[in-house]
Amino acid sequence: MVADAEQDRRLLGDLRRAVGSAQLTLHYQPRVHADSGRVTGAEALIRWRHPAHGPVPSERIIRLAEQNGLMDTIGRWVLDEACRQIRCWHDAGHPDWQVSVNLSGLQLDSPRLVEDVRQALQRNELEPSRLVLEVSENAVTRDADAAVGVLRAIAALGVGVAIDDFGTGFSSLLQLRRLPATEIKIDRAFVVALEDSDEDVVVVSAIVALGHALNMEVVAKGIETSGQRTYAERLGCDHLQGFQLGRPVGAESFMRLYSGGGF
Repeated sequence: MVADAEQDRRLLGDLRRAVGSAQLTLHYQPRVHADSGRVTGAEALIRWRHPAHGPVPSERIIRLAEQNGLMDTIGRWVLDEACRQIRCWHDAGHPDWQVSVNLSGLQLDSPRLVEDVRQALQRNELEPSRLVLEVSENAVTRDADAAVGVLRAIAALGVGVAIDDFGTGFSSLLQLRRLPATEIKIDRAFVVALEDSDEDVVVVSAIVALGHALNMEVVAKGIETSGQRTYAERLGCDHLQGFQLGRPVGAESFMRLYSGGGF
């Protein structure tokens, strides 16, 4: 435990210095439209290549940032970098692509969040609807009233709001109806079981029906096989995401791989 604490202390100092440097990058995992098979955008995922230790798991980056007051700084960098990249892709001929960015619970609690989003959009001269902010179901339910207020302010900017890992939290239908969400992302635990579990087929079908009834797009995440993709398409999911469709890659590789169409 002492050794782990010392390593975390050293990594934290390195992480502070890495923000804004070439060590920190965003990788992008494609999102595909279920009906057309065309790439509609991507989810942005943080990556850190430490000069001595190599790749550091994103979960460790987030844990270090959240426990040591660095989440706002890293969150602002991620927002700005994602918006900058969307602007580049739009200028290269893909004005319809969206990019989604994950928000932690601590960011959702920050009084600066809405202004950070506004400034990132303005700096990069970006149409707000091209950015989607993802919040987990559990993060929303921690303080539902406060979360609803923040998400409504974000939605008022024209930015999309997605409820991530849907189906694993304990939100009520009343809370879901109050949220200004534009999409639901079904937790991968349900998606990976589609080929083997009739119960999970029923659950996914119900989530799709609920999302559509509330005028939300539904995303199936974690698709790893062609069978899971077939089930998700058959059950009415609007968008698909997972290793079967594409792994997270750097921005240049993403452009090279997906600028020509879809799957």
